[in-house]
Amino acid sequence: MAADSGNRPYQVGVYYFPNYHVDSRNEAAHGKGWTEWELVKLARPRFPGHRQPRVPLWGYQDEADPGVMEAKIDAAAEHGVDFWIFDWYWYDDGPYLQRCLEEGYLGAANNHRVKFCCMWANHDWLNIHPAKYLDPRVVQYPGVVTRQTFDTIVHHVVERYFTHPSHFMVDGRPYFSVYELGKLVESLGGVAQTREALDRFREVTRATGFPDLHLNAVVWGRPVLPGESTPADPARLLADLGFDSFTSYVWVHHYGMEHFPETDYDLARDAYMAYWEQAVRQIPLPYYPNASMGWDSSPRTVQSEGFANVGYPFSPSLSGNSPERFREALQTIKQRMDAAPHTAGIVNVNAWNEWTEGSYLEPDTVTGMGYLEAIRDVFGVRGDGDTDGNDNGNGSRTGWTG
Repeated sequence: MAADSGNRPYQVGVYYFPNYHVDSRNEAAHGKGWTEWELVKLARPRFPGHRQPRVPLWGYQDEADPGVMEAKIDAAAEHGVDFWIFDWYWYDDGPYLQRCLEEGYLGAANNHRVKFCCMWANHDWLNIHPAKYLDPRVVQYPGVVTRQTFDTIVHHVVERYFTHPSHFMVDGRPYFSVYELGKLVESLGGVAQTREALDRFREVTRATGFPDLHLNAVVWGRPVLPGESTPADPARLLADLGFDSFTSYVWVHHYGMEHFPETDYDLARDAYMAYWEQAVRQIPLPYYPNASMGWDSSPRTVQSEGFANVGYPFSPSLSGNSPERFREALQTIKQRMDAAPHTAGIVNVNAWNEWTEGSYLEPDTVTGMGYLEAIRDVFGVRGDGDTDGNDNGNGSRTGWTG
């Protein structure tokens, strides 16, 4: 499937990490009023030439405030972002970090300008805020859930999100992505049982009036977080589970950074491009390519302790990821998409605000709007920046063709 909307044939999605508002779980674990901004503020240089702390140009905002979100939406729309992919959490004991989407984004009067969808971040949530140097990584919230929880998730997503006019669609089908396939299969008891549960997800979606569900899978070549797993045969697993497309979350899922404490940004870019070429040969589904702004997970470490290559978040950083080099990477991705007439018309970016992993488009006090301007310069904006122009009433694009 491809997009066809005047002279701008691509849809740009950006991952959004919603840990910059107060959440009751975080308060119980870290104290009243805690958000991940606290780690951003405490970050310090861990090696010579290391640029920390990063200071947000817009300040330490509350993303659950609809007024704050309205300003973010305007900035995104005016720089070529068509939709946000919210990292979305739901465990056996209920939702987590939901106020950003439920109160901030959905409460914003202008949310039609930037569509939304969810990537179910069904990985284990670890106690790494911050992580101590050599302590074991303790699981706070297990990613494995019961079938009953999965069914609850399905009904919430369909009834609360899919029916919203600002939900992102592909061919009129609501888009829903899953981060960790291994955890999904483990949750639901095997491949056959998972396929049955996903088929039920489709039935509930169709019963609500949509032609079907668009299921997207995040696939990677190497784990990053402790406890992540990589399917032995992703092509077969995606086929057996009936997924419609696959994508990537971040370049370092495809590249073991070779140099500590810094690895050059272009090395990760080139490794990702090689992965992309290989993946589309091996997996016969539409692939939505990824651009990563950078990587630096050191703010998630205890700043007063040692810093060595002992595993996430004590990881190498990507260096040299200037707005100019990010723009060059986007241009390379666009040229590759232009050269493949069969390519799907969706590209995603990591990330809008992964401040403590060093991958954020939001402006800081050094680079300003440079990374957002790179997206605008390469992909342009849709019309006057109001991305609702082709909405058909269900949030889908009349320009998409199958």
